[in-house]
Amino acid sequence: MSPLYFSESYPPIFRQPKNPLCPEPKEDVCNDQALIGSDTLPVIDFQCIDQEQLHEACAEWGVFRLVNHGIPASLLSQLDDISKKVFNFSFETKQRLFSSTPVTYFWGTPALNSNGLALQKPQNVNWMEGFNVPLSQLSSRSHAYKEDKDDDPLSTSLRYLIQEYGSHQSRLAEAIYKAITDRLDQGKLDDSRRCSSYLSLSTGFIRVYRYPALVQPNETSWGMDVHTDSSIISILNQDLVGGLEFYRHGHWHHVHPVPNTLIVNLGDMMQAISDDKYKSVKHRVKLNRYRERLSMGYFVFPEDDTLIQSPSYMPFSYSDFRAQVQEDLKTVGYKVGLQRFRRRG
Repeated sequence: MSPLYFSESYPPIFRQPKNPLCPEPKEDVCNDQALIGSDTLPVIDFQCIDQEQLHEACAEWGVFRLVNHGIPASLLSQLDDISKKVFNFSFETKQRLFSSTPVTYFWGTPALNSNGLALQKPQNVNWMEGFNVPLSQLSSRSHAYKEDKDDDPLSTSLRYLIQEYGSHQSRLAEAIYKAITDRLDQGKLDDSRRCSSYLSLSTGFIRVYRYPALVQPNETSWGMDVHTDSSIISILNQDLVGGLEFYRHGHWHHVHPVPNTLIVNLGDMMQAISDDKYKSVKHRVKLNRYRERLSMGYFVFPEDDTLIQSPSYMPFSYSDFRAQVQEDLKTVGYKVGLQRFRRRG
């Protein structure tokens, strides 16, 4: 029987029997080259960023594929391997090992509070689990790992690999954001409100997600339901098991996995900063019937108390925005987002 089923590594409500009428395919469909190359996402070459091409991707799509990013293939391979091994710890072990900062374990929801803990509402349970890693805390506490005798060598390796991976993500985010804001700042904003002042690399964090295979899917079962990111920029590294979809022009589009590329999408803060010139793209994750899916997302924000000002929105800080999102999740059950801060009339 496949280890994906009845596995103690999953949260209890995700454990499911194997369907004998639904055998696993002999090959992963994402190895089909025609399928891999069939989506139409804009492609940005990190080694020679074209500002106009980038502007068009941000204005027309809100998402693009990044190539030539410079992250060593060996690091990506190691991180993938260690992540899978740590996810295969028992559910109880993951809860014990990752119960406090800097790395926290969560499951079943796309939203976390400021302490990295899952905000659970029964109707919002998504089929995924993950690790939340604030990079600034990881760096400042890395020396303590050697002194923790109760830690597991694999979890320690995961922390160090994520720290190295995070440095690459910060490098990419800073360069991409500079290219975006240089284009926006061309004579359109005074020096006191230059877009480039909003990005704070100290806010960056990484989430490593695992989505189980779903043997008997239904209309309410999603790896991640429809949402926008609250970030300025999000950078996603996904494995070869597809499932990511984004919304554009009234239709959902599947993002096919392409080896050694990253997916960059804009978040709510970028939409506000750009005064709606760029859009925070809606996206979701569809479950695979045969294989679990692994992905790693990097998210970066303004400093909590930095005031975001643009003609279409009332002045607000990211701290204000995050608090409102958490309040909406508790009271209405979903994220309302930027509409809460839009100027009326």
